[in-house]
Amino acid sequence: MICEAILKIKSDAQVSVSGVDIDDCVIEWHDGNPTNITKEQIKSKIEETQYARQREAAYPSTKDFMEAYTEKEIGDDSTKWDAYVIKYNKVRTENPK
Repeated sequence: MICEAILKIKSDAQVSVSGVDIDDCVIEWHDGNPTNITKEQIKSKIEETQYARQREAAYPSTKDFMEAYTEKEIGDDSTKWDAYVIKYNKVRTENPK
C-alpha cells in the first residue's frame, strides 16, 4: 500500500519499502527521491485511496444498475430503478468527494 501511494504521487518513483506501517517502515529511494516526497504526503495519499475504495464499494453494483434500468426501460416498471437511485444518492451524500 505504501509503494502504491508513492507511485500515485510520482508514477516513475524508484523505491522499495520494508514494513507495512508508514510510521515504522523503511523507505529506500533508488532515485534519490528527487521530488522530496514526505511520509505525511504518503499518509495522505493512503487515506485518500482507502476512502475512494470504500466509497466505490458502497455503491450499488453494476448488475443492480443494469437490472433496474432494463426493467424501467423495457418493462415499464421503475420500482427497482427508484430504489437504485435512492441507494446511489445516499452513497454520494454520505461519502462526498
